[in-house]
Amino acid sequence: MGYKAVYPEEAINGHRAFIARRRELRPSEEYRSPTEQEWEEFLGHFERRKVAFGDCGRAYRTTCIHEHSCVRCPLLRADPAQRQRLMDIRDNLIARIAEAEREGWGGEAEGLKASLAAANAKLAQLGNLIARRTAATDLGMPSFREIAARTT
Repeated sequence: MGYKAVYPEEAINGHRAFIARRRELRPSEEYRSPTEQEWEEFLGHFERRKVAFGDCGRAYRTTCIHEHSCVRCPLLRADPAQRQRLMDIRDNLIARIAEAEREGWGGEAEGLKASLAAANAKLAQLGNLIARRTAATDLGMPSFREIAARTT
């Protein structure tokens, strides 16, 4: 077993060489500067990702495969400010499931149950996010003895 010291300059030069080798394999037109129209399209993609509940995490140049059923979409990053709206949707889904089951609409009830499960999952995500943002971390208070021990 052997050991080798790796210095920052060596790591950086190795990475640059790797990138250069990879670029040689790709068509050179991929490394040109984008046109003004291409740049506007790219920036517009991020504007179109903003939806009522928060931000959609879909990749650039992809369409919404979920047909904008954002409550069900795993790519939706819900905004904590929309929590009440999401709770209203969940309550509405519960009422609609009850109606579908009462009327004997089995297929409708199953689809609504999937949406309800997704809404509950989004609410749980928001709950975790809010808890993490509001939770204080106790760093403790160092004593003078600990400080003195570190300096000696």
